[in-house]
Amino acid sequence: MAHHTPSRDSRPARPHGIGAAPDPGPLDPMERASRDELETHQLRHLRWTLRHAYENQPFYRRKCDDAGVTPDDLRDLTDLTRFPFTTKQDLRDAYPFDAFAVPMDRVVRVHASSGTTGGASVAGYTRADVATWSELVARAIRASGGKPGEKVHVAYGYGLFTGGLGAHYGAERLGCTVIPVSGGNTARQADLIADFRPDTIMVTPSYLLTIADELRARGTDPRATSLRTAILGAEPWTEDMRREIEDTFDLHAVDIYGLSEVMGSGVANEYVETKDAPHVFEDHFLPEIVDPDSGRPVPDGGAGELVFTTLTKEAMPVVRYRTRDLSRLLPGTARPAFRRMAKVTGRSDDTIILRGVNLVPSQVEEQVLRLGALAPHFQLVLRRPDRLDELTVRVEHRPQAGEAAAAAEEQLASAVKERLGVSAAVEVVPPGTLPRSSGKTSRVRDERPG
Repeated sequence: MAHHTPSRDSRPARPHGIGAAPDPGPLDPMERASRDELETHQLRHLRWTLRHAYENQPFYRRKCDDAGVTPDDLRDLTDLTRFPFTTKQDLRDAYPFDAFAVPMDRVVRVHASSGTTGGASVAGYTRADVATWSELVARAIRASGGKPGEKVHVAYGYGLFTGGLGAHYGAERLGCTVIPVSGGNTARQADLIADFRPDTIMVTPSYLLTIADELRARGTDPRATSLRTAILGAEPWTEDMRREIEDTFDLHAVDIYGLSEVMGSGVANEYVETKDAPHVFEDHFLPEIVDPDSGRPVPDGGAGELVFTTLTKEAMPVVRYRTRDLSRLLPGTARPAFRRMAKVTGRSDDTIILRGVNLVPSQVEEQVLRLGALAPHFQLVLRRPDRLDELTVRVEHRPQAGEAAAAAEEQLASAVKERLGVSAAVEVVPPGTLPRSSGKTSRVRDERPG
């Protein structure tokens, strides 16, 4: 394939620049609603969802019967806490299709995710579900600064993973031109960014930095590409990584959040004018924060596990689904009716307790990003060769790190010890060493017996 490398001067001028956000364009009616209007909408749809799940999902009806509640017990939104949770294990036990609440002849699509902790769960979609999903991802792209007529490079994986097709349908719904690259084949990603000149890229944050390394290796400044917006999700990422990505590419890096069991991408998204945490699209998803251990509700602002109830999903409604993602609910800013979810700091099932110290992967990522020789691709490996647990941080160095890569081992080990309070071995490995799924690195590998 012939391709060219545009110079910085030959690229069309950016009317806004990284310091100013583009106009997000016209809003959906619910984005303009008051909080009271939104809660009226939520209550009406929540009643429908509870009835739909109770009457058509045998596993959830059994859970409600065991808890002594029926849909008639929901009188206001606060009554939702009386209803039982849905867990990942519930959906695994229903494999493949027992969690569906409509006949199979109404299901037009299935997706599946094994997640990071094993076991497959399957999500189903009616034609209306696919339309809703497309509208929500279109809203997310628009919130990020995307416009009809622009080109969107989709580097999420296609297939049973929801990322690629969710982004694809949403970009088409907004009126964009989709470049369906999928994940992997980094050299081809760089070729197509140069040749097709997309405005927006949808990709995991760690893989976007891998693409940046490829561009530099071929002598291209990532800031000289056509990219103006990066919509980043599928893995937790920090503000330090946002700053690195925005500086590397001279674009707006915006956070999108989703999960297959609830809908896919487009459950929540940052608005480019604030970039201060994703706003939950609460006209379709009702969020809660609960204590990960007790399951008790946590007031807005408090940290805990994120829980979602779908409000409009037909094929597979989920009630109080425990995501295991750790976050907080904050007041809305760019869209006051929608609460924000603080950046996910990790997962309750990814929390490592190492010799009495609690540790989540994002804490290690912060230390990795402080060292210029290291890339944000790392894995925490747990072993128990004797009686005590041991932690090894395996981390890739950047392609041009040179001798600094060796020095980074000792520097990172010292930083983890001093700032996080745990001793860890550090192994710096070449770029591309660590396994990836859909462009993201699996953060925790537990090799302990049992």
